[in-house]
Amino acid sequence: MLSGISFTLVAVVVLALTFDFINGFHDTANSIATSVSTRVLTPRAAIIMAASLNFLGALMSEKVAKTISKGLVQGSVEQYVIVGTLVAAITWNLITWYYGIPSSSSHALIGGLIGSSIVYAWSLEKVIWTGVWSKVIFPLITSPIVGFVIGLSIMTLLFRLLASLSQQVVNRWFAKLQIVSAAFMAYTHGNNDAQKSMGIITLALVSSGVISTESGVPTWVKITCALAMGLGTSVGGWKIIKTMGVNMIRLQPIGGFAAETAAAAVIETATYFGAPVSTTHVISTSIMGVGAAKRLSAVRWALARNIVSAWVLTIPVTALLGGIITAIFKAFV
Repeated sequence: MLSGISFTLVAVVVLALTFDFINGFHDTANSIATSVSTRVLTPRAAIIMAASLNFLGALMSEKVAKTISKGLVQGSVEQYVIVGTLVAAITWNLITWYYGIPSSSSHALIGGLIGSSIVYAWSLEKVIWTGVWSKVIFPLITSPIVGFVIGLSIMTLLFRLLASLSQQVVNRWFAKLQIVSAAFMAYTHGNNDAQKSMGIITLALVSSGVISTESGVPTWVKITCALAMGLGTSVGGWKIIKTMGVNMIRLQPIGGFAAETAAAAVIETATYFGAPVSTTHVISTSIMGVGAAKRLSAVRWALARNIVSAWVLTIPVTALLGGIITAIFKAFV
């Protein structure tokens, strides 16, 4: 056994992989909801594709993982702080999954980390607020807006370019193209989302002295997180798929292609800059933008309002949960 490995550290790794697994089935809808709802892919084929490309994407970068492990909290923390972070995020994910609400797993994790760290240090200074603003809050606000605008723009452009073609011809073309866009979306989801768990495990390894602060994400962490994400995706989050792919707006293959292309472009750009954005937020607003390009009434805005409310609540609620759990641990340590 390596020096520094303890029961608590093992518990953190298990919890992080559990979060990653839940993130996979909670956010499966991000990759495949539009493809399933337009019947371009069967649920089984869509899940297999999404799981495979989530796994591949998770291995491709570690910029987002470094943001989580180094860019949000000053110095090291006790392992129970990370346990509090993960329990808060898992709890919120399960609640929102149960009610079919496509909330952000990313911001659940970040909210839990912020709340746990503040209570651990009994100080706001433990949190790197410049990092929280530049890597979390700013992208949280801008990425859904950009997703909406790009989705609206792509759909509007496609309407104009293909106005002379019949719906049957358009559906036939985009039934194939949407498979490509769904694959791109699944890849970007793995590339951004799986890195959050990688970052949390790396933070735990640094805090326990197993690896140094200068070390990157260990290869075994990348592989296990990628596997957990892929396995979670293979389970499928059908309630959220229904919310995003059916209840929010009725999509045709061309709309699914536009929404997935817009969202994947935004997410991949964020990953390049190491920003842990919410893939859920981006694909949801891209779908809204696609619907709005047709007509505003095509989007079920009441449902969209409920989804946005959950987004606003995610960080404060998980910060509170993380803080409470950490306070309980701290009282007995």
